[in-house]
Amino acid sequence: MSLHFHWFLPTYGDSRNLIAGGHGSQMNGDRPADLRYLKQLAGAAEVNGFEAVLTPAGLWCEDAWLTTAALIDSTETLKFLIAFRPGLISPLLAAQMSATFQWHSEGRLLINVVTGGESSEQRAFGDFLAKNARYERCSEYLEIIRRLWTQDEPVDFVGKHLRVENALLGRRPTPTPPVFFGGSSPAAGDVAAKYADTYLTWGERPEAVAQKIAWINGLAAPQGRTLDHGIRFHVIARETSGQAWAEAERLLDNLDPEQVAAAQRNLAQSESEGQRRMSELHGRGAAFEGSPDPRSLEIHPGVWSGVGLVRGGAGTALVGSYDEVAELIGEYAALGLDHFILSGYPHLEEAYHFGEGVRPALARRGLLDAADARPSEEVRTAFLPRLQAASS
Repeated sequence: MSLHFHWFLPTYGDSRNLIAGGHGSQMNGDRPADLRYLKQLAGAAEVNGFEAVLTPAGLWCEDAWLTTAALIDSTETLKFLIAFRPGLISPLLAAQMSATFQWHSEGRLLINVVTGGESSEQRAFGDFLAKNARYERCSEYLEIIRRLWTQDEPVDFVGKHLRVENALLGRRPTPTPPVFFGGSSPAAGDVAAKYADTYLTWGERPEAVAQKIAWINGLAAPQGRTLDHGIRFHVIARETSGQAWAEAERLLDNLDPEQVAAAQRNLAQSESEGQRRMSELHGRGAAFEGSPDPRSLEIHPGVWSGVGLVRGGAGTALVGSYDEVAELIGEYAALGLDHFILSGYPHLEEAYHFGEGVRPALARRGLLDAADARPSEEVRTAFLPRLQAASS
């Protein structure tokens, strides 16, 4: 088997420490993610063999479409997994944007549909629907956009929330962008089963992930659909287990108890079922007192919930030696996962730890085709010449 590995573009900034915020609250890194730095990140992801980079959406992020469009010409093979909120723009305009992106990138667009877990943040964007109504609208939205992407005749649609007449694309996207979709509520499961190509979950204990996969598969099967599955983790990989856990300890030591308490107060107001599940992994911050032993936040061997003390959304990390992280990935892959969306602090340096250390270990275990263990010698990016010049 050969798994799919993706990296992350922190458009709100990067850091050597954990960045607090997310899910409607402010996020800012102390390493600014200007275009020059994002080009370095994209180049690092490409040279280290990542298939795509996930770009977030939210109040404190740069616009995902504009940012990734600016990176197309700085990369050659890297795909862009754009987080996209349906309902804030018309379905036809979104379909046009995706077709344009596919045309200019030569087919390197993936879509991550984010329905919106926080009503307060949605209202800031002018969206006043309640959570369940947002999922109803999302279903209608994806129905319209799929028709626009795939059919020749004009689209007419009348739904509870959306209506279009005689909608038609001048150019359809080729290939049709794969749709990634996450959500842990019943409403999210129904939409994922009907429209997602890949269902995403945040990193939980293996038994919980297995239950979610079975849940979505059970919803998709009656509709004659089979989905891929993906998971979102941070990663701290080093040559030895001791070095990796020392880095986790350093990240914990640099957290202020007041910062943890403030983050947990904000996240406690979240409407997201997935966020509730993330917060429960560390007892909503109860596991943090001063600077605890990082192992006290280990929820499964090598799976660490420390990131979620201050960060909303994905709050767990794979921690260990290169071989241990590869072994963990194999354990999760055996549950039925195909895609691993990863990140680290800082993202630039951690991409190299994974590419140079973990990927060969994955290949030795048969989890990655040998030819994919290292990036092709033919891949050249704007970042690579600077690296080569620096080392010569």
